Amino acid sequence: MKPGSFTQHILKNIATLGFIGYIPFASGTFGTLLGLIFFLLLKPSLPFHLIVIFAAIFIGIYASSTAERIFNEKDSSKIVIDEFTGFWVAVLYLPNAQSLLFPAFLLFRFFDIIKPLGIRKLENTLNNGTGIMADDILAGIYTNIVLQLWIKLF
Repeated sequence: MKPGSFTQHILKNIATLGFIGYIPFASGTFGTLLGLIFFLLLKPSLPFHLIVIFAAIFIGIYASSTAERIFNEKDSSKIVIDEFTGFWVAVLYLPNAQSLLFPAFLLFRFFDIIKPLGIRKLENTLNNGTGIMADDILAGIYTNIVLQLWIKLF
């Protein structure tokens, strides 16, 4: 193995969440699903939830930038750490988040796929891992806002 190639291999696996990014269809949906599953299994406290989000953002930016170079493809569909992270943002501060996981999943996928309200512009404006992560974080924020409003109104 060449020097640095082990680190690149690890970063690529983080960016793709192992084999998830290599699923030949709907890899982003599977990345989001993995985020949901981890959330269900971990049942994170608020401090742990925040730690996961911030760690995933910083590691995700670096790993995504590295994977993008390795794949030689801008925002490769194999990179799914952004969907995982965006979903965790989507369910942050939700009371009784367990009952809102399915609506959060659907809303997040909607915002991530359709990219309304400046999400596409953000994705196109920022480069490398920052752009890859930022659009999904914004999709997660929009999802969270819709769900918070839903809770307040109903």
